[in-house]
Amino acid sequence: MNPMRVLSLLACLAVAVMAKPNAHMDNSVNQALKPSQWLSTSQLENIPAVDDLTMERLENMSLESGAELLQQVYHLSQIHHNVQPNFVPSNIQVYVPKPNGQKIVAPLNEMIQRLKQKQNFGDDEVTIIVTGLPQNTETVQKATRKLVQAYMQRYNLQQQRQQAKAGQDYEDNSDKKNQRTSSEEDSSEEAKNGKTQSGDIIVIDLGSTLTTYKRYAMLDIEKTGAKIGKWIVQMVNELDMPFETIHLIGQNVGAHVAGAAAQEFTRLTGHKLRRVTGLDPSKIVAKSQNTLTGLARGDAEFVDAIHTSVYGMGTPIRSGDVDFYPNGPAAGVPGASNVVEASMRATRYFAESVRPGNERSFPAVPANSLQQYKQNDGFGKRAYMGIDTAYDLEGDYILQVNPKSPFGRNAPAQKQSSYHGVHQAWNNKDNKDYE
Repeated sequence: MNPMRVLSLLACLAVAVMAKPNAHMDNSVNQALKPSQWLSTSQLENIPAVDDLTMERLENMSLESGAELLQQVYHLSQIHHNVQPNFVPSNIQVYVPKPNGQKIVAPLNEMIQRLKQKQNFGDDEVTIIVTGLPQNTETVQKATRKLVQAYMQRYNLQQQRQQAKAGQDYEDNSDKKNQRTSSEEDSSEEAKNGKTQSGDIIVIDLGSTLTTYKRYAMLDIEKTGAKIGKWIVQMVNELDMPFETIHLIGQNVGAHVAGAAAQEFTRLTGHKLRRVTGLDPSKIVAKSQNTLTGLARGDAEFVDAIHTSVYGMGTPIRSGDVDFYPNGPAAGVPGASNVVEASMRATRYFAESVRPGNERSFPAVPANSLQQYKQNDGFGKRAYMGIDTAYDLEGDYILQVNPKSPFGRNAPAQKQSSYHGVHQAWNNKDNKDYE
């Protein structure tokens, strides 16, 4: 076997210039992490070069196989080498969806001028979504689309009702077939009782700049986040809008970028954003030396995270004031057939909670284990995962979800007077759908 070939295959996720091993590193630790001690020669040879590792390939692998591959590649990237982040996107596109199905689209550095032309923009709540995976697969596209649709419904429900009376359907004109509101996720009766308010959505499409897995792995989270953070400061100043109403949401690696952006906002203004939400925060492959990188509590007044692929594309590291683990820490969640779908389920869950009437579809409680949770032996304060998460929550929470939409195991409000009440309501459902 050619050793150089093996080394090339071990160029980690990042296939970037590797620093030499640290001479001061504990040799015993190095030996304990030696790849050959936990991977066979054939396994080492079969690990793909990063240019061959694509979202499409991961989608075509089983959940277990994809998770195992990502774990191997990640650990190899951390052993003996100091992989430096060296990719900062230069042309991030931004779009602002409009109630009529159209979009305002512009590069990040031009969007503020476009927003100045939009009447009353920023007067109410502003939700900024940072995508984190390439938008070239249906799984990723659909999850992002569902999240945007949910916010459009939340912010424009009254207008939609008026359109319905006039015989008009609310839909995205660019993709009528795929973007219709799902009857599974939008009950008109639930919507009547749902929470609605005025607001605006901004989608910072970072994910579309991550056209290769190499770019994804080598993304400089701190510099990219700082760029977005400066942009938010400029937007707040030039549009004279209150920063207290901003909710920053990040998907996958975009969750860490959102955290870095919020940190930059605080550094420049002395104020914290209201909330940052991480949707399946990713593992961070390329790390800067002497810098703590990644979404963390303190990045905003309140930080919450939903982990749906802890041992796949996600991270087991606690990321917020409160972290939710649907069905417990695992490679994926019920119904997800691959690691990409599992990661995107966090976005689907949050989107479902945003839809009017579904705000409390994901009740959760602290528990030592999923088994304890299933046996109604959870303890502590019950919470709701998603848009309605209370800002005073802290710690790790666990819940069960359905394998397909609707994902939330919501119970009628009158049955949610106690922990055991809500869980008994779930147990009375058809349990075979929940395994």
